Amino acid sequence: MAVAEELAAFLQASQAKPCHWAIFDKNLVAQVLEDHKLPKEVARFMSENRISAIQDAVEELLGLHPPTKTLLELSSETILRLAHLGHGIFIGHAANIITRDLPNAFHVRLIAPQELRIEQIMARDSLGRKAAVEFIRKSDLGRQRFLEDHFHADIDDPLQYDLVLNCARLPQREVAQLIGEAVVYWTKRQ
Repeated sequence: MAVAEELAAFLQASQAKPCHWAIFDKNLVAQVLEDHKLPKEVARFMSENRISAIQDAVEELLGLHPPTKTLLELSSETILRLAHLGHGIFIGHAANIITRDLPNAFHVRLIAPQELRIEQIMARDSLGRKAAVEFIRKSDLGRQRFLEDHFHADIDDPLQYDLVLNCARLPQREVAQLIGEAVVYWTKRQ
């Protein structure tokens, strides 16, 4: 998220006319609920990190949430609507897959060695090492399954992205600046 905030600031500063860049991460689910007038309780069933298809199916059968397919369609509609508006930075939620055919979408994948990710999660969430490792494992597995199950896509396929950056050797500000410069350059060529 810190890279996204730095990126938004860089892009705002690089624009000839001032414009706001919006970041969509956890707040994207709230936007989907608002757009489609869904109850707030549905939010807990919309995480891309959910890893149990069986649990999902049982909850759907019990009527705890709308069909997963419906939730994905509604999320995709909201992502596409927001992407068409422009000046949005989307984090996760298969936004790179959903927006892949849009001419104004630039897709970035940030990667880092496991040890660096563990340290960052420990610091960000005040977790012990074991909890941070488990958080990363569940998160990675959930995202991988989410893309495979619902979009038949491989999160690690570099061709899904316009730019893949290893964040291990650069501070977040420089990572954001590199992405921003790539976006500005790419936009001028469009």
